[in-house]
Amino acid sequence: MIKDEGGFVDYYEILQLSPNADNETIDRVYRMLAKRYHPDNHVTGNADKFRLIAEANRILSNPQQRAAFDNRYDENRSSVLKSFDETSQSDSFAGDQRVFEGILSLLYISRRRDAQKGGMGIVQLERLLGCPAEHLEFHTWYLRQKGWIERLENGQLSITADGVDRVIAGNGLSLSRDRLLTENIQPPCSTGNGELDETVDPPNSEEASG
Repeated sequence: MIKDEGGFVDYYEILQLSPNADNETIDRVYRMLAKRYHPDNHVTGNADKFRLIAEANRILSNPQQRAAFDNRYDENRSSVLKSFDETSQSDSFAGDQRVFEGILSLLYISRRRDAQKGGMGIVQLERLLGCPAEHLEFHTWYLRQKGWIERLENGQLSITADGVDRVIAGNGLSLSRDRLLTENIQPPCSTGNGELDETVDPPNSEEASG
């Protein structure tokens, strides 16, 4: 479930929507995702995801409930902004590099979990990196221009084959364990308690190309 430490569930992220999405867009995206994850779909059905999607649509389709949710969303977003590390500001080359590596690492894990559709929304990246979405615009633009990430049909960002090579060339993942555990995301090579297994290295370039 897309939930932070305070128990906040981001319904916009569940439906992969912008907070500015209108009712028509919400309905259209909901129908698409509901069809994909409906339990009767024997290929991509997922009862848990379907339940979350239905709950998100119920809240966001009701004007009063959406207004109340938007207030919580803004409060949660403010806390993310306050937690932004000043050393990662756009005027810091070292900070930019950490953000680049963080994005690639998270998208690498997502692609490893689902090779065909593995991706993340900008809001989820914002939360995991502790970096406001507006500060990520430069970094995602750069990574897309380099061909290391791409935007999927559903609007999420995903790592490309060149991006995987970049992660491998860097000899590992740049991850904040606490943030990963908060979102119940585990690296592909992890111990049972969710911590990185330092004894396992990523595949080398020859293995990746094979």
